[in-house]
Amino acid sequence: MTRPYLTLTRRELTSYFVSWTGYAIIAGAAFLMGLSFVVLLDKLRQQPSPTPVTELFYATPFFWLILLPAAPVITMRLFALEKFSGTFETLMTTPVSEVQVVLAKFTAALVFYLVMWLPLLACIFTLRYFSNDPVALDPGAIAGTFLGLLLLGCLFLSLGCFASALTRSQIVAAMISFAGVIGLFLASFLLDRAELNTGWLAQAFYCVALVDHMQDFAHGVVDTRPVVFYLSFTAFFLFLTFRVVESRRWK
Repeated sequence: MTRPYLTLTRRELTSYFVSWTGYAIIAGAAFLMGLSFVVLLDKLRQQPSPTPVTELFYATPFFWLILLPAAPVITMRLFALEKFSGTFETLMTTPVSEVQVVLAKFTAALVFYLVMWLPLLACIFTLRYFSNDPVALDPGAIAGTFLGLLLLGCLFLSLGCFASALTRSQIVAAMISFAGVIGLFLASFLLDRAELNTGWLAQAFYCVALVDHMQDFAHGVVDTRPVVFYLSFTAFFLFLTFRVVESRRWK
């Protein structure tokens, strides 16, 4: 089971780096990260701050401008392009299972997503080198930030996989995925709108408060409740993707 999975993962990951789309995504993300750090450096030059750089970066609009469109663009081609080109039927006739196909495509998208965020780490180390400020390189905040990015990426990418499995059009897949991602993002503000501090309803709203979760991660605080939420819904969307792929085998 491992060898076909690894072969499919390598095939999908290679496809990101043999087309201009993958490099365009990385270049766009790197540009926005660099621009955000230019803005941060200008602010820090005017007024120093003891806040970790990861939390300052999270507070900028550039963070969500990178994160929200990334998953739909990365995942829109995974299944939709295969169906449009007619290679999906050929793939499903090979001795691989639906689980291997879904997990391989998801893994490749997740690896590419993490590669896309590597310039953030480079920006942090560069700032630490030139500022000589130990606060700028808080290991806990950096680890928490990348854990949050990983968990959010798993959730959004699994949703994107499901959207791509539903259609033959990459544009439609990206629109469905983006609508779902934006819906989850806007749900983050339900807790503030409801003005609840205690009770089961407040706990339920906190589960979908992605903005609050990421703020805690960027500060180096890890709560197990968001971790369980992200992993559970990632598994749920991957299961839905598996069911869609499985249904097409029998058509």
